[in-house]
Amino acid sequence: MSTVPTLNGQVIGQAHYATRALLERAIGPLGVTFNQVVALHVLAQGPVERAHLTHRVTSTLKIDESAVHQVIAQLVDAGLAQVDGPSPATGGDEPLVALTDTGRATQRGVVAAVADLSAWLYGDIPADEASTAARVLTLVTERANELTAIPA
Repeated sequence: MSTVPTLNGQVIGQAHYATRALLERAIGPLGVTFNQVVALHVLAQGPVERAHLTHRVTSTLKIDESAVHQVIAQLVDAGLAQVDGPSPATGGDEPLVALTDTGRATQRGVVAAVADLSAWLYGDIPADEASTAARVLTLVTERANELTAIPA
């Protein structure tokens, strides 16, 4: 008889790394990395100022700004994103980063890969259990983010 594991960082981490390994395998043929997928997801919402994109990716992945700048450069070099001058519509002076047509096609491929993987991983989990798990993990994430915002 198996025992129910205790909810802790180890259990959450094991689930994260196991699913991330599957995601990396699924996106490998698309020629993108996990960090690039996070940036593509932000860019799929529309062009954003470079500073906003950098903030979103650093806060999601808990990596430093220089790593995000590398990700942006990689996306531009691969023809998946482009950096344009500031937009008068935003009133800002930051360059805008946007997906190219190739980037949009790649993003659609990522979305399809994630949907297939999610259906396989989560498809048979009862809705009430999945909802509870989502609420708990969201709360854990919020608490951890609050603690990381406090200077060490």
